[in-house]
Amino acid sequence: MKAILALEDGKVFTGQSFGAATEQWGEVVFNTGMTGYQEVLTDPSYAGQIVVMTYPLIGNYGINREDYESKRSFVRGFVVREYCDHPSNWRASYRVGEFLTRAGVPSISGVDTRALTRHLRSYGTMRGYLATGDVNPEEVVTRARTSPQLSGLNLVDEVATGENYTIEGSGPRVVLVDLGAKHNIVRKLRDRDCTVIVVPPGTTAGEINALSPDSVFFSNGPGDPVDVQNTIKTSRRLIGTVPLFGICLGHQVLSLALGGKTYKMKFGHRGSNHPVKDMRTGRVYITSHNHGYSVDESSLAGLDVEVSHINLNDNTVEGIRHKKLPIFAVQYHPEASPGPHDSDYIFDQFMDMMRGEGQ
Repeated sequence: MKAILALEDGKVFTGQSFGAATEQWGEVVFNTGMTGYQEVLTDPSYAGQIVVMTYPLIGNYGINREDYESKRSFVRGFVVREYCDHPSNWRASYRVGEFLTRAGVPSISGVDTRALTRHLRSYGTMRGYLATGDVNPEEVVTRARTSPQLSGLNLVDEVATGENYTIEGSGPRVVLVDLGAKHNIVRKLRDRDCTVIVVPPGTTAGEINALSPDSVFFSNGPGDPVDVQNTIKTSRRLIGTVPLFGICLGHQVLSLALGGKTYKMKFGHRGSNHPVKDMRTGRVYITSHNHGYSVDESSLAGLDVEVSHINLNDNTVEGIRHKKLPIFAVQYHPEASPGPHDSDYIFDQFMDMMRGEGQ
């Protein structure tokens, strides 16, 4: 079946459908990972987005039952150069096209993803519309141009838990504020014997304190950080009462709560090969990324906050640390999935912080 991806600036890409026979709008972004498409497809941080994979062959190892990062796929669309419909992997349970069809995600193959990626790098991420079947390209462009902007939409409520639940452990009690948390964050905490209490994004500081946490963890998630004002207020009220840590959207939430500002990046960071420098040790780590917003370093001036990590590709802020209080956060994904495990030490630093041994 024919498929069309149209961008709001009028650029049109044609190809073949291999997912759900439907249509959808979203912000068109690209991911540079060579592997890990299953984790990308099930990462809640991609809610609202049509994801372009720059690696040319997708589907060769299928979809398995173990590597989900959430309960389902939240992407709005999926774009690849070449789709492999016959996976070769003993762990595979489904073909990618089968998985996407079940998830209701429209997908297109046969696209010159190099040209599309270069276009997005030149002009920035933009709204797009992915349609399948016999459709008029001009009509699809119009739909792209009239689709909503992602800024202003609270996508977190779409992906986060609606009620508390607890995963028991023998160690410290960690309240995980679910803004779209990946499963591997919970796995990393459970590997360290933490009791993990997962709570919805709207949980108040009083409700969190009533759970007697040893620390509070703000997870990754989708969308513009300024759209989660309730969580920002909660984190601000928790400052100085309990150790705080955040990843990705959680990093932005804590930065805003401490008085910083954020901005939308031109095309963001999405991939598994970003070099990040730890400013304390000088070591460089290869890291996994998925974000379209960044903390404005200049906005941290005058605050009791230091930049703990920077991205060596563009010198953007990749981590912060409070100079006096037990608070720190990173923009990238130390839990990986997909990606390298270079930054697993961040979780050990988190444990040290809870034990009062620094951070």
